[in-house]
Amino acid sequence: MPSSPDLTAALRDARTIAVVGCSPRGFQTSHRIARYIQKAGYRMIPINPNHDEILGETAYPSLDAVPDDVVIDIVDVFRRPEFVSDVVRDAMERAGRTGRLPLIWTQIGVHSDEARDLAEAGGLPYIADRCLMVDHAALV
Repeated sequence: MPSSPDLTAALRDARTIAVVGCSPRGFQTSHRIARYIQKAGYRMIPINPNHDEILGETAYPSLDAVPDDVVIDIVDVFRRPEFVSDVVRDAMERAGRTGRLPLIWTQIGVHSDEARDLAEAGGLPYIADRCLMVDHAALV
């Protein structure tokens, strides 16, 4: 996988985006971006262990809990940097089962060298410290 994925192609080609750390609270950035993702025509899968449903979609406690027949193209991460490596590990385990390598996307202010290195070693494309909503609005 390329270390710097083509953002336009990644956003144009994606169909399903998992939002890790998706909040049910409308004032939270993760909620606003998840809603934007839906309005932009993507299937949004909320990942939050504390809720059963967010924005009308079934919420899953982890990436690992999402059924394997659901293709996840992008994993948009709203977690503190120290937790991103765990998200990457979950995505790699899922990729091993499904054969699909999702793009890992961390939001502005979220960067982890360890997570980036894990993703690259596992063949997962990785974008750090960027806002998916801003990039989508500008590029697609």
